[in-house]
Amino acid sequence: MVADNTKKNISVTLRVWRQAGPKDAGRFVEYRATNLNPDMSFLEMLDVVNDELTLKGEEPIAFAHDCREGICGTCSLQIDGKPHGPGEGIATCQLYMRAFRDGDVIVVEPFRARAFPIVKDLVSDRSAFDKIQQAGGFITARTGSAPDANSILVPKADADLAMDAATCIQCGACVAACKNSSAMLFVGAKVSHLGLLPQGQAERDRRVLSMVATMDSLGFGNCTNQAECSAACPKLISQDFIARLNRDYIKASFRAAFKPEPAAAVGGH
Repeated sequence: MVADNTKKNISVTLRVWRQAGPKDAGRFVEYRATNLNPDMSFLEMLDVVNDELTLKGEEPIAFAHDCREGICGTCSLQIDGKPHGPGEGIATCQLYMRAFRDGDVIVVEPFRARAFPIVKDLVSDRSAFDKIQQAGGFITARTGSAPDANSILVPKADADLAMDAATCIQCGACVAACKNSSAMLFVGAKVSHLGLLPQGQAERDRRVLSMVATMDSLGFGNCTNQAECSAACPKLISQDFIARLNRDYIKASFRAAFKPEPAAAVGGH
């Protein structure tokens, strides 16, 4: 007897957060999505639902996406209470309908945090991360061309750690997963990425102090030390980077407190 490997299409019920704008109260609206191919991605399923809504003359569901390859982090959705939905080490765009069963009820929301205000429906404004990055997530040292930069020897352990930190795609899942809406994993990854490399040493103290101060000013909460952030991260970035961030911040604060005042200019210049 030949086994039937044909995958059966499924139907699900979506409870989607609809919000016309930042000042709208918002509410959950139920939609029925039928005859779905299990190999369809979650975003493709939303496209199908939006096509049907458009044909009915109804407002389509607003959601953000770009690369659909788990690289950009734009597809930040809360699915059944979990950032990026079921699965481990994937973004929403890498989630497929085969992860759900026929007849499932799926709750879809935007990432919720005070620092991530809702723009419309499932779209949240995560530009707060850009402001933190702009506060210090860069280097000004001239490294020259690739061969010049590669001529600086970096211990393999440091290079590997820096690469692990650099995999952060700035999606905000760490913030959405934390009950305090902490951005410590994101900031820890960005600070560690550059702090582990020779080119990042010149601004190491200023970087961590500025990025942490900006993070606090934007309304992100304190770390809960419960590691929800790492569990929800689509790149599985370790919470060890939070410990590294704390060490760098303490050292930089200490050095800043005892830094001598600059000498007075001679002749008023």
